[in-house]
Amino acid sequence: MSQNAEAPDGLQVANPHDPLVAGFPMSFEGRLLFWIAVAFSVFQVLTAAHLVDFASQVTRAFHVGFLMLLGFPLLALMRGSGRSVKAVAWSAACLAVAVALYQWWEYVPLLMRAGDPLGRDIVFGVIVLGLTFAAAWAIMGPALPIIAGAFLAYCLWGEYLPSPLNHRGYDFAQVIDHMAYGTEGIYGIPTYVSSTFIFLFILFGAFLEKAGMIRLFTDVSLGLVGHKMGGAAKVSVLSSGLMGTISGSGVANVVTTGQFTIPLMKKFGYRPAFAGGVEATASMGGQIMPPVMGAVAFIMAETLGVEYVEIVQAAIIPAILYFAAAFWMVHLEAGRMNLRGLSKAELPSPKAALKEGWHLILPLGVLVWLLFSGYTPLFAGTVGLGLTLMLILGASVALGLPSGAIRVIFWIGIGLLAGAFLHWGIWVLATAVVVLVAMNLMSKGGRETIVMCRDALADGAKTALPVGVACALVGIIIGTMTLTGAANTFGQFIVGVGEKSLFLSLVLTMITCIVLGMGIPTIPNYIITSSIAGPALLELGVPLIVSHMFVFYFGILADLTPPVALACFAAAPIAKERGLTISLQAVKIAAAGFVIPFMAVYTPALMLQDGGPLSQSIGYVPAVVYVVVKTITAIGLWGVAVIGWLGRPLVLWQRGLAMVAAFALIVAAPISDIVGFLLVATFVAQHLLVQRASA
Repeated sequence: MSQNAEAPDGLQVANPHDPLVAGFPMSFEGRLLFWIAVAFSVFQVLTAAHLVDFASQVTRAFHVGFLMLLGFPLLALMRGSGRSVKAVAWSAACLAVAVALYQWWEYVPLLMRAGDPLGRDIVFGVIVLGLTFAAAWAIMGPALPIIAGAFLAYCLWGEYLPSPLNHRGYDFAQVIDHMAYGTEGIYGIPTYVSSTFIFLFILFGAFLEKAGMIRLFTDVSLGLVGHKMGGAAKVSVLSSGLMGTISGSGVANVVTTGQFTIPLMKKFGYRPAFAGGVEATASMGGQIMPPVMGAVAFIMAETLGVEYVEIVQAAIIPAILYFAAAFWMVHLEAGRMNLRGLSKAELPSPKAALKEGWHLILPLGVLVWLLFSGYTPLFAGTVGLGLTLMLILGASVALGLPSGAIRVIFWIGIGLLAGAFLHWGIWVLATAVVVLVAMNLMSKGGRETIVMCRDALADGAKTALPVGVACALVGIIIGTMTLTGAANTFGQFIVGVGEKSLFLSLVLTMITCIVLGMGIPTIPNYIITSSIAGPALLELGVPLIVSHMFVFYFGILADLTPPVALACFAAAPIAKERGLTISLQAVKIAAAGFVIPFMAVYTPALMLQDGGPLSQSIGYVPAVVYVVVKTITAIGLWGVAVIGWLGRPLVLWQRGLAMVAAFALIVAAPISDIVGFLLVATFVAQHLLVQRASA
């Protein structure tokens, strides 16, 4: 069983910001929860692969039931709670299971009496609502439950508010029926996405991490940029960006890659706050880095009714620019502090790392190919997970075979089996995995591989807890909007402001995202603000995907902005620095993240979307090239202004000139572009003259 350092009583020391980061304790209760987590993951895989089929509503109910069955007791155990608290936690877990079984047993009768619930339906509905609030409070703190509670209260008593905030009124039974049954409340689109796409991709990342993907990414990053100026921080940016391709959790990236990169940066000479800020910035960028991106991307695709590949297409250029900007910032900081690269002799060879671990990249490559070939994320994730299992188990079997022709024939057979699923379906993959498991059971090394896979199943379920519970609770907010039409009031306000100034509407939306993000994760933040502001921005002429990506970006950046910067506080214990100090550094490093959404609204070509005056005047492709060049110039100048170094230290007026030029380029108006590029030319000319005079 996977373990971390343990306390004397057998309980593991948990991260104060996220107790779920630690492994499962070795006590009886810990082992029981470990196997519940394994069962949870197996259930999700079987239903996603349609090896076991339930109605969608029942699958969602079981998903939420598993979340609470695992979540309540595990949190009580991780926090070292007393017997009474543990008893309450297990009671809540049992109630959650009872609700899920009730939804399954009464599935057809519930459909037949939809809108006219029985007394026992109301009782079970109240129980699941209470449990959802309690689970979210226990895992994420009070902010999201308070917000969701305000929306629920609005459903019940909003009719007594003054116009235009009031609604026509809904009785208690109607509200409970809407929220606890059907697909509009707790079991709405967010829970559907959590129980399908999100869980699969979390498992996919967990298996790749167990198989050594973190080491592969780190070794390749060290070999490629470790010897460059500021190499340690560049390794952090590059490895976190690579991790972002398989893991959509920013905080998880901080506590995994950060364990290596932050001490490396500190040892290299970077200030602790800057090192933590670099890791937090790069790790949060993982949520916008295709192909996997964050869980929000799947919810966005499902909400908008578009192919997932369209979301990836919109995200690709901004994601590259985001990481390029972080790379530039650490390069400038290294130059300012004269931090040279590591010795090549002490760095791993990227070629050797790829030669040893190239097979781990294959499932990721297949996943990308499937997504871009029009297959659904659910199918792509299932196949990607199956291929990962086949590679891990197959590699273990191959080690026991004689080298040479027999191993080659074995791998050819594995490849043919993997390709056969396209013709004969998922049962081919399932059969191949079962056969490989049986072969692994025959050797000690194979049994160790099976243990590793088992641990990955448990870790994946544990990682999915905060995401799944957040999706369930945020369904109450969406349910309120579908029942009462509450989104129209705030949306009309944004449209009213936008008629006078689109920029003010964007700033208002940005502030809303950041304020909400002070207490709630990216997923509920996105769902709330996109439900309210998305339609309003669309009415103001902002393309649909761009408006949702705008909200998505600032939901992510909320985890970097003070005073509640979750990613930065997760980095604080590793960096041994205050979270707020790290947050201030992260905001400077992540400047591109604040700039790109605004530029994309005014020039949608930055997200490879049609529309905008620039595309209409010079054509789509030239508009893409122009806005990318302009964005690179703007974020480059911002970095120079913030760090105050470009080959040599810059005086205050030079930094001011660079900052003004950068701001001029952000504004999408012909006159501001002309002024911006003139200021850029002025800055470059004076800098070259000063350098020449110094030489």
